[in-house]
Formats: sequence, C-alpha cells, structure tokens
Amino acid sequence: MAERRSIFITGGASGIGQAIALYFAERGWFVGIADVNEKGMEETLGQIAGGFKYAHRLDVRDRAQWDEALAAFETAAGGRIDVVVNNAGIGAGGDIATMPVDEIDRCLDINLRGVLYGAQAAYPYLKKTAPGSALINTASAAGILGSSGMSVYCATKFGVRGIAESLDAEWADDGIKVASICPSFIDTPLLDGTGSRNSNELIRDRVTDAGLEITPVVEVAEAAWKAVHGDDLHYLVGKTAKKMNFAKRWMPGRLRQQARTNLKPLGQ
Repeated sequence: MAERRSIFITGGASGIGQAIALYFAERGWFVGIADVNEKGMEETLGQIAGGFKYAHRLDVRDRAQWDEALAAFETAAGGRIDVVVNNAGIGAGGDIATMPVDEIDRCLDINLRGVLYGAQAAYPYLKKTAPGSALINTASAAGILGSSGMSVYCATKFGVRGIAESLDAEWADDGIKVASICPSFIDTPLLDGTGSRNSNELIRDRVTDAGLEITPVVEVAEAAWKAVHGDDLHYLVGKTAKKMNFAKRWMPGRLRQQARTNLKPLGQ
C-alpha cells in the first residue's frame, strides 16, 4: 500500500488555505494547516473527516517558528512532507504617499518575507520526498499588473511569482516542483475587508461596482491540485486574471492606459 501523501498549508484558518485543505483531505491526503488564528484552524479541522489532519500555530514572519512547525508536522504525518503551500497573506491598499509605515512593513513581512522563510524551511523536507514533492506559492492577479492604490500589495505578489520562477530553476536538479497560483477576485473573507485602515469601503463592493466577477474559492483549490500534479509554472484562476495576463502580453499600451484611468484601488 502506498504511503499517504501529506500537505502543509499556511493561512489554513479560512479562505483559500481552508479550501485547499478540504480539497486535498477529500482526496485522501494527510493535511496540516498553520495560522495565527487558532479558532479558525479548529473550524477548518472540524470540516475534515477522519484523523489525518493537524494544526500548528505559526507566524510566518518568524523563521524559527517555521522549523518548529514543519518538524512537528513531519512527525504527525508519519515522517514525510510532500507539499508545502505558502498561502498566508494579507491585503494592503491605499495611496503610497499616505500609507502608514507599519502597514507597509506588515504586508511585506507576511506576504514576501514569510514566503521566503517558508521556502527555505521547506527545502530539506521536500528534497527528501522528491521527485514528486512541490512548493506552491499563492500569488495573485495583482502580481501580473500593477494597479493604482496597490503598490505594496502588488510588489509582494510580483515578488511571489518571481520567487516561484527562481526556485523552479534552482530546485530543478533536486526534483522539487515549484509553482505559483494567481487568483483574481476570490470569494473569501479578504473581500470583506477594506485593505487599509484609512478606508471604510469594502473591497467586495469595489469589485462589484467595477463589474468584475468574484470567483468561487474552490477553483483556487482545484488550481493547487493541478499545480501539484501538473508541470506549469503559473496557474491563473478566474476570468479577470486570465484576461489581464492576455492583455499584458498582447495589448500592454492599452492596459497601461486603462490602469491610469481606473484610479480606484482594487485587490485580490
């Protein structure tokens, strides 16, 4: 009988992380989730039938906590980690000229530093289960095109895509697969935030007013499954992400003009 494969997902208390956890659990994987939201993690585990599940409190900004979390999960999962999903992230929006410094730092630390720490910590575990192991990074359509009012968030998501591209080359000889998932506007609790403490307008309302679609979160989980089992580098999720990627390649001038006239900040 083949060993049960295992997956470790940050940001597993809600949204995309929760959806990926449930999707892989339903397909027989041992699922580990990490987050700072312990109540949310309990809710995620409560939706997974059976005992092949594990939760660990992890602040992705703390490199030492990464080592502790992965070591504990490897033990819980029977001595193997096949996939690590760098999914933890926060939204951040607003005019860069007035954006509070602590908001800039927090977004950079969680969305970018946390991904780098996760990759570094995951490497020895993924090398041990290669070939067939994978590092999956949750990027965003905001990593395809920079948008007004989203410079910090876009910087982190462009960075996440770049990390995937670099590690795809760096880890090729080790047999470790690396990919990024690039969702557009996904139906998660993130849309119910404002993206900035200086705004009272929900991101969900701005997306709806702009006439953009909100994609079911299960489609991101399906993309994660494809990323683990496929051979592409970037996986686009949602019509907006796919249209944006097409326009960036074939109509860059027109897209640039649209970005200049659409001054309302939007986010994943």
